[in-house]
Amino acid sequence: MRSPAPDEYQIRTTTLEAFADTILPGEKRSPDDRAVAGVSPGGGAVAAGAVELLEWDATGVSEGLDDFARLLNEHARAYAAEKGLSPEGPAFVTLSFAERTDLVRRLTAPGHPEKAMWISLALFCYMAYDSGAHLDTAEALAAGHPGLTAMGITRPDADGLWRFRKFSYGRALAVPHPNTTPSGSPA
Repeated sequence: MRSPAPDEYQIRTTTLEAFADTILPGEKRSPDDRAVAGVSPGGGAVAAGAVELLEWDATGVSEGLDDFARLLNEHARAYAAEKGLSPEGPAFVTLSFAERTDLVRRLTAPGHPEKAMWISLALFCYMAYDSGAHLDTAEALAAGHPGLTAMGITRPDADGLWRFRKFSYGRALAVPHPNTTPSGSPA
């Protein structure tokens, strides 16, 4: 696979960011941010690293990101023509948040021939926010990862291990076996 030219890479990146922000919106990174619409306070999928997760080869979609962005912009140009809009720059990025949402709704609707592809891309955007799967959890929490922080994931103890002093259901669900060691291992 050839590497995209710098301007192609920027178009791809802003298009993917705009898609991720449509799925899980956040606040603008700067006043001139075009990819992040800024319709929600705090960090959304983009701040959580959605593009970095998509670019991670473990996802299985990284090789196709150029095509995802190209196809999304093709759909956006057709949508813009239908609405009488004249996009300047990456077509999906130039759409308003409401227009982006409407287009993504169409692409993920039952019966759309590309539905599975767009749903998988959306799921990776959620994954970046919900789990930070591409990051070390302790490091992500220390850096203030927006999704993990919003969900109230606690930081590990000083030794890097998580311990839960309260039962999550408010009570023990089982009595430990008498041969269980303090570390939780069998004796």
